[in-house]
Amino acid sequence: MVSAWVTALALGAVVVLLLPAGARSQQSGRARGPGRAWSLRSRRRERAADQAAVLEVCDLLAAELASGQPPGAALAVAGERWPPLQPAVEAHHLGADVPHALREVATRRPGAADLRWVAGAWQVAHHSGHGLAAALERTAAGLRARRRTRRLVDSELASARATARLVACLPLAVLLMGSGAGSDPWGFLLGTSVGGACLLAGLGLLALGLRWIERLADRAAAP
Repeated sequence: MVSAWVTALALGAVVVLLLPAGARSQQSGRARGPGRAWSLRSRRRERAADQAAVLEVCDLLAAELASGQPPGAALAVAGERWPPLQPAVEAHHLGADVPHALREVATRRPGAADLRWVAGAWQVAHHSGHGLAAALERTAAGLRARRRTRRLVDSELASARATARLVACLPLAVLLMGSGAGSDPWGFLLGTSVGGACLLAGLGLLALGLRWIERLADRAAAP
């Protein structure tokens, strides 16, 4: 009875530790109020969607301009395709600084950071007089190359995260094997003060290691 309870407790602790940091914050955030915490996975999906939308917007702007549409009309079509671009559309209608509006959108949405390249192309074409369509085509080619690099990095990071969680399960597997071999590691960990200190230290180091790996992965995946 005691061993079953201890095993269930250990399994629950490992499951909590193996959850992504964003998922754990979401569970705690629900207690503080709805909408205050988003899971890390949903943020990654939103960021990837924004990155794809920026590339689509850049291609669309280049195509519309190459077909003879004025910049304002091309920007309006892109704003209909991707609503977060509306501040830049309004800035053009008001005669304001369109590159500045694009950079503001990029600042508010982390996944749309590539809009800074679009803003740079727009600004250079405006000041130099060169064709904006050609500049945006080159920008789209560069963004497409960056996206291929991001996909490669994300695939490598996914394997690193999976390996880290697999390694985190090994201590529990060793304890279960020790119990099956006739020893009593659970009794030592939960029945003695030294064992309790070792258990707390191990869980703490495990949580710290997983959190550290998640932060390194997020920093490497940052645009």
